[in-house]
Amino acid sequence: MNPPRARVVPLPRRGALRRLVERAPAWVGVVVGTALVLLGIFIVMRPLTSLWVLAVYVGVSAIASGVIELVSPRDIPRAWNTIASSVWIVGGAVILVFLGGSLDLLPDVIAILLVVAGLAAAGGVFRGRVSERVLAAASGAAQVAFGVLALAWPDVTLLVVAVVFGVRTVIFGASLALRAARRVRGRSERIGQGPSSRRARIWGDVARFGLSLVLLATAAGSWGVSTWLQEGAPVVDAFYDAPDEPPSAPGTLLRDDAYTGRIPPGAEVRRILYSTTDSFGRRALASGMVIYPADRPPRALPVVIWNHGTTGVARGCAPSLMDSYATRWAIPSVNEAIERGWAVVASDYTGQGAEGVFPYLIGEGEARSSLDAVRAADQIEGLWLGDEVAVWGHSQGGHAALWTTQLAPEYAPEFDVVGTVALSPAADPLALAQQLGRSQGQAMLSVLISWVLVPYADTYPDVDVDDYVAPGGRALVREMTQRCPTEPGVIVSVLAALGVSADRPLYDGDLTTGALGERLAQNAATGPWDSPVLIAWGEQDEVIPAALYEQFVAERCAEGAALQIRRLGGEDHTGVMLPGSPLLQSMITWTQARFEGIPVTGDDCG
Repeated sequence: MNPPRARVVPLPRRGALRRLVERAPAWVGVVVGTALVLLGIFIVMRPLTSLWVLAVYVGVSAIASGVIELVSPRDIPRAWNTIASSVWIVGGAVILVFLGGSLDLLPDVIAILLVVAGLAAAGGVFRGRVSERVLAAASGAAQVAFGVLALAWPDVTLLVVAVVFGVRTVIFGASLALRAARRVRGRSERIGQGPSSRRARIWGDVARFGLSLVLLATAAGSWGVSTWLQEGAPVVDAFYDAPDEPPSAPGTLLRDDAYTGRIPPGAEVRRILYSTTDSFGRRALASGMVIYPADRPPRALPVVIWNHGTTGVARGCAPSLMDSYATRWAIPSVNEAIERGWAVVASDYTGQGAEGVFPYLIGEGEARSSLDAVRAADQIEGLWLGDEVAVWGHSQGGHAALWTTQLAPEYAPEFDVVGTVALSPAADPLALAQQLGRSQGQAMLSVLISWVLVPYADTYPDVDVDDYVAPGGRALVREMTQRCPTEPGVIVSVLAALGVSADRPLYDGDLTTGALGERLAQNAATGPWDSPVLIAWGEQDEVIPAALYEQFVAERCAEGAALQIRRLGGEDHTGVMLPGSPLLQSMITWTQARFEGIPVTGDDCG
C-alpha cells in the first residue's frame, strides 16, 4: 500500500521547456533530453542523496514556469494567471535562497505550489471544450488535495515527490530526445498529429474525461487512506491537559478519574495526572494509572511500581490511553498482584499523555516520573499506600526500574524500595546504540533509532539531530517520532525508512560518538542498588542480543553488585513477561518475600 502523497507534481512545466528546446537546433534537443533522462534516473534511484538536486530543480523550474506563464499566459483569466505565476516565482526563490542544506521546509513549499498549481489549473473551467473544462477542474481539485496531503505527511512527501518527479523527468527527457532525433533524421517533429477531424475530437474528449476520472479517483483514494491512517492514531483527551497554574511540589495529584478500559478481576483502576520533574529538575507533568484491590484491607497497601516498555515516544503513545493496558498482557502478573493486596502504580512518564519531552532511555527522567506517580497515587481519595515499594519494569521499563531504585534514596527517601525486577532491560543505552548502528538497514530499526535520537536531542542541548542524520533526513526522522507502533500510521514511517534505506543510510553519523555517545553512556543503569535486584531475559531475544545482557551483568558483578540472574531458554524479548512465562510465578514469590522482609541468601554473580 502506497501512502497518500502528491502523485501529480506540476513541476517542471513541460510545455514551456519543450517550446524552448524545439526552437533550438535538433542536437540541443538530443543533449537536453538525454541529460533529463539521466537526471530523472538519478533522482528515482537515489532520492535522499538527490534531495538537494531536486530542490534546485524544483526551484529553478518553478521560477522558469512562472516567468514563462507571465509572458505567454495560458487560456485562463489574466489576473488569475498573474497571481499564480507570481506565487510560483516566489516559491522557487524561497526554495533556492532560504532552505539551505536542511530542506526541512521543502515539503511545505511543494505543498503550497501544488495548491497554487491546482487553483491555477482550475481557472481553465472558464474556457474551452466541455472535456477541457472538466479536466481542468479535476486536475485542479486533485492537485489541491495532494497539496493538503503533502502537509499532513511531510516525511514521505519528499520521497514520493522525488520518485514521481524523477519518473516524469525520464519520460519528458525521452520524449524530447526522440523528437529531436526525428528532426535530425529529417522527419516531422510532431508525432501522431494529422488533420483535425470529428473522430479525433471525440477521442480527445474521451481521453480527457478518462484522465479526469483517474485523477479524481486517485485523489479520493489517497484521501481515504490518509483518513484511515489518521483515525487509527490515539486521541489524547482533555484529562491530560495542563492545569492553569502549575503545582508547587512534585508528586502532587492534579486530577484522577475512572479508567474506561479492561479491568483485572476484583480491581479498581484510575488514571492520574500529577506533577513531577524532568531530568534537570525542572517542573513537568506526567500521567499514569493506579490499579488496586476493590475490597481493600484496613492497612496500607504494598506498592509495585510498573515501568512500561517501548510504546513509541509521541504524546499519544501513553499506555494509559490504551484499552488493554491494565491487563496481564501489558503488566505481568497484575491479577496475582491484586489478589495479594498490592497496588500497582504505572507511570506514562513525562511527554506521553501530558505534554512534555519523553525521557526515552533517559534514567533520571524516567525514575522521577515513576517515584512521583506513587506520591500522587497516595492522594487518591480512599486509597492508603504504604512506604514499601517493589519496582518492576520491562525493556525500556527495565532500564527505568533500575534507575528508579538507584535514584530513590536521593529523590524519594520516604520510600523503602524492597527489591527490583528488570525484565529484558535496555540497561546500557550506549551498548544498545552500538548494536543498532550495525543493523540500521532494517526499516523498523531506523524508526527505533529515531525514538532514541530525537528525545536525547530534545533533552540535552549539546545533542544535535543534524550531527547524526544524512542531509535532508531530519524531517523524516522527526516525523517517525510522531507515530506509535500500534497505530496504522506507523506504516508510513516504515515505508519512509524503506525508501531511504534503498538509497543510503539515514543515519550517517556514528551514534556512539560525540555528545550523543557521551549522553548514552551517562544513562547506563550502573547502580548502586541498596536492595536486591533480579534481572531476567530470554535467550532468544530478537531486540537486545543476549550477549549484551551477559556483558552488563558481568560488569555489574565485577563492580561488586549482588544480582539475581534468570536466563530463560526459548523466550524472546516480550515472552519473558507474557502469560505462560516460566518466570512469572517465581517473580511473584520473589517479590512477596521482599515485602515480608525475608533476606536474599547469596547472589548469582559468583
